[in-house]
Amino acid sequence: MEAWVEKFLAFMRESKKASNNTLVSYHGDLKRFCEYLCAQGLEVQAVSQADLSGYVEYLLRQNKSEASITRALVSIRCFYQYLVSQGQAEFNPAKGFSIPQHRGKLPEILTDREIGRILEQPDPRTFKGCRDRAILEVLYATGMKATEIISLNVSDVRLDIAMVHCAGEGNAARERMIPIYPQAAKCLAEYIKRGRALGVVEEALFVNLNGQRLTRQGFWKIVKQYTQQAGIEKDITPYTIRHSFAAQLLENGADLKSVQELLGHMDISSTQMYAKLVKNKYKAMYSKCHPRAI
Repeated sequence: MEAWVEKFLAFMRESKKASNNTLVSYHGDLKRFCEYLCAQGLEVQAVSQADLSGYVEYLLRQNKSEASITRALVSIRCFYQYLVSQGQAEFNPAKGFSIPQHRGKLPEILTDREIGRILEQPDPRTFKGCRDRAILEVLYATGMKATEIISLNVSDVRLDIAMVHCAGEGNAARERMIPIYPQAAKCLAEYIKRGRALGVVEEALFVNLNGQRLTRQGFWKIVKQYTQQAGIEKDITPYTIRHSFAAQLLENGADLKSVQELLGHMDISSTQMYAKLVKNKYKAMYSKCHPRAI
C-alpha cells in the first residue's frame, strides 16, 4: 500500500498542483491509516464503510479533534478516488461516508435492559442462533473489540476456569485473560459443542455457515440484525456494547485501573472517558430528579 500512497502523492503534486502543506497532510493521514489497516489485518482493497467507522472510533480514542478526523477522511476519500481511477480498487468506501459532527460528545451506551433485549433475540434452536447468542454474550462479557472477537480461536477458550484469552489488537490493545460470566460460558460451551459437531476443522472460534472464520463485516451485521429485532432505535455497533461494558462496570463500583486492564488500553487516559460518561449520567439524573434542581 505504501507504494500506492507515494504514487498518489506524486499524482497530486504533478497533476493537481497540490501545495506542499497539502501533500504533507495527505502523507501523514495516509501513513496513520496504513498503520491502522496493518494492525487490523485489512487489505486496502477490502476496506468497507464499517472499517472506516472503526477507524473513526480509533481516532476518537486517540483524542483527535473533529478537524483532524475530517481532514483524515478527506485524505482517504481522495486516495481511494485515485485507486479506483487506476483500477486498484472497485469502489471508494469513503464516498458518501458521513464525517462525524459530534466531537466532544460522549459515546452512546445501552442500559442493562436494552442489552438483555438484544441477547434474547437469537434463536438457540438453530446453529446460527446458537452461534450468534454466544457471540453477543462473549462481546458483552468481555468488552472485546470486533477484530479481537473474530480473531479468537477455540484454544483461546478456557471453560474450566470461565476465561477467554485475548491476544490484543496490534499496538492498540494488550494481551490479556478476561473472565466471562456463567451465562456467557454456558452459551459458549453449547456453541462449541454443536458447532464443532458439524465437522468444522477451522481453528477459529466463530465461523460462518460455510465453516470459515467469521469476517468483521459479518460480525457487524450480526450486531445490527439483533439490535433491529430488539426494536432499539439507537445507532448500535460492536463498539457501543464495548462502551456499555466499561461504563456499567464503573457504575457498579469497578476501579478505573481494573477496567483499563480488561479493555486492554495501553494508556489509562483512554479509559477515563468512561468515568466521565458515568459522572455525566448521574449529573443528568440529579438535575432531572432532585426537587431543588428541577
